[in-house]
Amino acid sequence: MKRFALCLTFIVTLLVFVGCNQTEQNQTSETSQNKKKPNIILIIGDDQGYPYFGFMGADYVNTPNMDKLAKSGTLFTDGYVPENHCRPSLQTLMTGTLPIQYEQEVQKLIEKEKKENRRYNELSVEDKKLWERDFRHHAMKNFETLPKYLAKEGYVSFQGGKWWEFKYQNGGFDEGMTTGWTEEERKDGSKWFKKFMGGDGLKLARATIEPVYDFIDKNPDKPFFIWYAPELPHYPFDAPDKYYNQYKDKEGFTESAKRYYANCTWFDDGVGELVKYLKEKNLYENTLFVYVNDNGWEQAPNQEFKGDGFRWNNGGDKGKLSMYDQSFRTPIIFSWEGKIKGDARKKDLMASADILPTILDLIGAKVPENIEGKSYKSVMLNDEKGKRDVIIGKINQLRSDEDAMGRKAEGYWLRSPKWFFKWNVTDDTKELFDMEKDPNNDKDVLSENPEVEKEFIAKIEEWKKQMVSR
Repeated sequence: MKRFALCLTFIVTLLVFVGCNQTEQNQTSETSQNKKKPNIILIIGDDQGYPYFGFMGADYVNTPNMDKLAKSGTLFTDGYVPENHCRPSLQTLMTGTLPIQYEQEVQKLIEKEKKENRRYNELSVEDKKLWERDFRHHAMKNFETLPKYLAKEGYVSFQGGKWWEFKYQNGGFDEGMTTGWTEEERKDGSKWFKKFMGGDGLKLARATIEPVYDFIDKNPDKPFFIWYAPELPHYPFDAPDKYYNQYKDKEGFTESAKRYYANCTWFDDGVGELVKYLKEKNLYENTLFVYVNDNGWEQAPNQEFKGDGFRWNNGGDKGKLSMYDQSFRTPIIFSWEGKIKGDARKKDLMASADILPTILDLIGAKVPENIEGKSYKSVMLNDEKGKRDVIIGKINQLRSDEDAMGRKAEGYWLRSPKWFFKWNVTDDTKELFDMEKDPNNDKDVLSENPEVEKEFIAKIEEWKKQMVSR
């Protein structure tokens, strides 16, 4: 009996040892698998005009770090965001859906909540408006987002910079810099708006990159995703002297150009510091970098906008909240050492909605079928043709003398390889520009090309039907 008990004890001990050893092996294997996946950093320029990089031909703007990033990977020179201002464009980056689809889904969620929430009908008219406003602030939490997709692949995620969705948790981030606001803060309009844009997230790169570094250091055994969206080169144009002095004596440069370009170089320097840190930590080679703007901006060296609040804050006549090609166009960069072809420039039309599925495809994750975005992995790796013959977008806001945030409007735009077409439904105006001869959109040639107008109107009408039917 005693010998039996000893044997039984030995067997149990052996099984526990084998089980523990197997668990450790599984954990080690899981960690090893995670480490093979690339870290991902999505870099977002805020009010960055597409021409104002060295790699886009503007040798008068000092952007050495972005130039290196573009040269190290594949650059899509003709990328497009869906809207002419930032929040809906950022929502597209998070969800891979277009603003028109995002808004339709939010409205469905609101109507569903109204029906199921018995207390809603007991609210006053004013309280119902406040309820709906607050629901929209938090609506992102109801969507599948890039951080949520990546979490299924073992990633941890961090939000830093511009973020309109109340708090980082609403996007599915594990950590972040934007933490929301109180009702008292909301009633103080000037302070609240900064909270609305991103709160402490707006300190990223302008004041510090330490929160990003801390996050990286805390997660040595997991692949990470970082939303790096500093409020640069966005207004205020107050770059430190070390950046402004690079332009202050430039002959033929206006003051507004000097100030804007100084902010562009400030943004570039932050990217350089981040890349340097990753190299010091031996993380650079296994990091996928992606770059995109949130909306366009206009600031040629000879254009003076300082003193003209309307153009100073919106980027000339063809920047933010307008309806020209420059309002929507962005370079899009994918760089991953040894995995993505370097020094590659492509003119294939690419939408920013395509970034989410392309990232997922590059890391071997399943690409969702119910989104607007398309993976461009094969375009980069196999030199296949781009997925889009045209890109169509809808705008909901246009500039207004009465409101710096713009006025409500309905408009549509279409970019093909040759043409840029804009249709302002609210003001009943249409214009057509030849992108091969007139990339700056200075000469409307609509009257000379009635067949192109007819074709594009038909494409937009069909696109609208598709958007509503989804």
